[in-house]
Amino acid sequence: MATKKKFSSFSLLILILVLNFVGLFFVFEASTAESFNTFGHQYHFLQRQALWLGVGLVGMMVIRLVPIKLWQKIAPLVFIGGLGLIFLTLMPGIGLKVNGARRWINLGFTSLQPVELLKLGLIIYFAQWMSQHQRLVPFLFLTAIPSLLLLLQPDMGSLLIIIAIDVALYFLAGGQLKHLLMIGGGGLLLLGLAVVTSDYRMRRLQTFLDPQTDPLGASFHVRQITLALGSGGWLGQGLGNSQQKYAYIPEASSDSIFAIVAEEIGFIGSSVVIFIFFLYFVNLFRIAQQQKPGSYQHLLAMGILVWLASQVCLNLAAVVVLVPLTGLPLPFFSYGGSSLVAVLLANGIVLRIASETKK
Repeated sequence: MATKKKFSSFSLLILILVLNFVGLFFVFEASTAESFNTFGHQYHFLQRQALWLGVGLVGMMVIRLVPIKLWQKIAPLVFIGGLGLIFLTLMPGIGLKVNGARRWINLGFTSLQPVELLKLGLIIYFAQWMSQHQRLVPFLFLTAIPSLLLLLQPDMGSLLIIIAIDVALYFLAGGQLKHLLMIGGGGLLLLGLAVVTSDYRMRRLQTFLDPQTDPLGASFHVRQITLALGSGGWLGQGLGNSQQKYAYIPEASSDSIFAIVAEEIGFIGSSVVIFIFFLYFVNLFRIAQQQKPGSYQHLLAMGILVWLASQVCLNLAAVVVLVPLTGLPLPFFSYGGSSLVAVLLANGIVLRIASETKK
């Protein structure tokens, strides 16, 4: 058991480093054109992402030293802090409005996207709460608070992730299946209402169903992603040879980065990247399964697994046009300090859980 525990922890750390440095390389590949056009050199986004990667790795190793019992004690404060940061995005003069959404806080020297920290804070708190009880009405109330704040931003992609985390933890903690079916039905109804009452979301749905609609406007993003995937073929255009990164794909280095990955290294190379993600999630699952079912450590590790796995799946599904574009970053790969640091902090917690596992 001790050898198995050490192997899971060590292999997880290796996979974290591999995903980070492969992701950093593709941030550079995807951002060279935008960086040169905006800042006069190719390395601006690479330098910024490398800085955040360094901060995140240091944070991960520091978090690894924090006992899990401490997170359990301060869980409500962490959750309230995350909600407070989301609320600040809605405050004029503090929150930044970009493309009609208020998802960032202006820090002067940079911006913070607090929803990534909220996801981690929510897992820390919900794992603690559900390890003690699974009362339906308080669960719905606690889920509704962050959901409402995210609808006000709006951030539908992150809302879907948070609901997935909450429902998964409720089920893993012993919640009744009939309650989950009720929650699922109500969630689908509210999701439909959120789409039909928003012109922006309706346009995204229309472009997903018919990419020929408004090819130079609302459908432009989807069409360019499709071109990148198609031109990649089996083996890709070769590293550095992406054409779509030259300002054709919006957000090429962030939400849509996997399209550049697929264009440059093709179906086979992309499959290797997905396989590395798969191995990473297997290791997360193994560490979670070494914990007592329903315990705080078990729910905490599984919550982090559900968060990252569902976000990877939704991002990749959007890139290959299986679902409408969600605006979710791809963990480890997408440009952005908030997401990268939050993901690495979460991995620090999992590594700590692995280190505390009894022999």
